[in-house]
Amino acid sequence: MGSRKEFYRDTWAEVNLDAIAHNIKHMAKITGQKTGIMAVVKANAYGHGYVQVAETALSNGATHLAVAFLDEALFLRRQGITAPIVVLGASRPQNAGLAAEENVQLTVFTKEWIQEAGNYLSDGQQIRIHIKCDTGMGRLGVKTTDELIRLENEIEKNSAIHIEGIYTHFATADEVNRKYADEQINRFKLFVDALKQKPELIHASNSAAAFMRKDSLFSIIRFGISMYGLSPSSEIADLLPVTLEPALSLYTTIVQVKKVSPGDKISYGATYEAKEHEWIATLPVGYADGWIRKMQGFKVLVDGNRVPIVGRVCMDQCMIRLPKEYPIGTKVTLFGGENGHVLPMDEVADHLETINYEVACAVSARVPRVYHKNNESFFVLNPLV
Repeated sequence: MGSRKEFYRDTWAEVNLDAIAHNIKHMAKITGQKTGIMAVVKANAYGHGYVQVAETALSNGATHLAVAFLDEALFLRRQGITAPIVVLGASRPQNAGLAAEENVQLTVFTKEWIQEAGNYLSDGQQIRIHIKCDTGMGRLGVKTTDELIRLENEIEKNSAIHIEGIYTHFATADEVNRKYADEQINRFKLFVDALKQKPELIHASNSAAAFMRKDSLFSIIRFGISMYGLSPSSEIADLLPVTLEPALSLYTTIVQVKKVSPGDKISYGATYEAKEHEWIATLPVGYADGWIRKMQGFKVLVDGNRVPIVGRVCMDQCMIRLPKEYPIGTKVTLFGGENGHVLPMDEVADHLETINYEVACAVSARVPRVYHKNNESFFVLNPLV
């Protein structure tokens, strides 16, 4: 990997953009021509890189991008991304004019927001909004059709505000039991029917729903976790109609190896004690990189072998116990694939008693990303600037 010569630390992430392209193309086959794809690139594209993933998604079938906050949308605009961007989180009404200027679509769920936002739109400006409906997630959104009607009536008073979309979000689409998601779909259809004018974009499906429920596709889906090659949950992993290609791998290297004696202790708190003569290697990765303290005891890959992390994970380093002495510079797979050996991100998530989303998003900005596309590689030292 020649790209490593362009940065100076021995921990890095690799992102296979061809895998992301593969996953989008396969989702497009499922959704068909009548349903578009909105690529969800919030949270630095789930740790994979805002711009690189956005460009890949748009060149492989996605027509829209989704982010969580206006700041993320503006970052993408500054990087030359011109495609429609939808902000899924709450935005301040005071920023309506800025969003209109940058052609960023905002999520709205109260008539009071409409009333106040109108004060911040200049003559000639128009802002496109998506109305969020709370059908059972309990987060943002109008709760009743009466609220929705009042909101639509308020919007009709201001020609500068245009309803581009209406949407909801499922709480249990990644579960085999369909009952609660059925209820949410039925509620959402009531919201859509209550509108006097149907907007261009009607969306409910996340990755799980897009795979598992054709009755939730509507006019566009929000393709998030599975765009990155990860199953929305272990419960439906074996039920997915396509083979996903994971895009993200995390690697480090051995920077020191030492032979310790029985009774020697390792790391903060002296929580690990060698029971015999052991080979201990230090890795330059720690919780400041997203490799958190709870990873103690997890087994990583060295030369195709699973070896345990011993002692507490430090801010910038951790230690592993080797079966034999290995040379400085030996590559270590924290998750991902290498030479036919695979350590799935889901195993990290299981060890942490969490989900793969969190593992991917946790890989911090100081970890360089190496991108692979069409047999070429390039790197980004900090994906946020």
